[in-house]
Amino acid sequence: MIIIPEYLAIHEPDDELLEKINTKTFNDKVLYKKKSDFHNIKVIENEIGRFLHYKDTYQAGFIHTDNYKGNLPYINYFTIPYLINPEIKNILLIGLGTGKIINDWEKLFDNIESIDVVDIESNILEIAKKYFDFKQEKHTNFILQDGIVYLRENKKKYDLIVVDVASDDGIDDRFLSEEYFGYIKKSLAPKGLFVSNLCASADFEHRENTFFKSLKELYEENFKKVCIFKGNESDRVYYKAFFDIDERVIDITNVIFISSQQNFSITSSYEKFKNIDLDIKPYINDLY
Repeated sequence: MIIIPEYLAIHEPDDELLEKINTKTFNDKVLYKKKSDFHNIKVIENEIGRFLHYKDTYQAGFIHTDNYKGNLPYINYFTIPYLINPEIKNILLIGLGTGKIINDWEKLFDNIESIDVVDIESNILEIAKKYFDFKQEKHTNFILQDGIVYLRENKKKYDLIVVDVASDDGIDDRFLSEEYFGYIKKSLAPKGLFVSNLCASADFEHRENTFFKSLKELYEENFKKVCIFKGNESDRVYYKAFFDIDERVIDITNVIFISSQQNFSITSSYEKFKNIDLDIKPYINDLY
């Protein structure tokens, strides 16, 4: 079953702001277009930046505006593990996107031995290299496979596992199953960190936000330590960049879980983030 983000909203958007979004047009130039076995892929460029689309959804890309330059902002939460364990050596990323997060990790972590990237889309590696300037180093291995299958068969232990996957329409509920969490836990090193990108209504405390509550309970059942980041900063950057709006319009936000079987703390060693031109503090402040 596919979980469709729009169906998770609880509050109706402001009509005027919604109209501003719906009537906004961009000068899109299509740089690449292909229908694969799994996705309707486009790479588009406009006055905001360059982006990877699956169907009509922004999957990844670079924003280049006066107010912000960088990744689609939700991806910046994936750099927070550096502030938990700067000695991470082995990383598993499920869902390549543009690959920029990998090159960011390489500028943060000094001791990387391997980065294994698993993606079901056969075209994605070449797209990342050609259109998003992804540099594949010798320690980065691309595995063309379904993420669940890879985790099921995997024998390696990882210090960091990041899962950022979506179909054209939403999130596959296989990535919330008991079997999936079992595969993740067996693949984590003893102090390993698991980062997952999901979504929910932004009103976490609302009694009708049963999906967020079920996510929270699910992660707390499976891990000793769970930190949840609500996408306030990523939403702020997104709406400002694309629509010049200073608030969230649609009642859906990214929910980033950072989990482990060990206790951990988040330090304030921000100096190295200058290497990737990122002010990480607003993202840290989104800790729920």
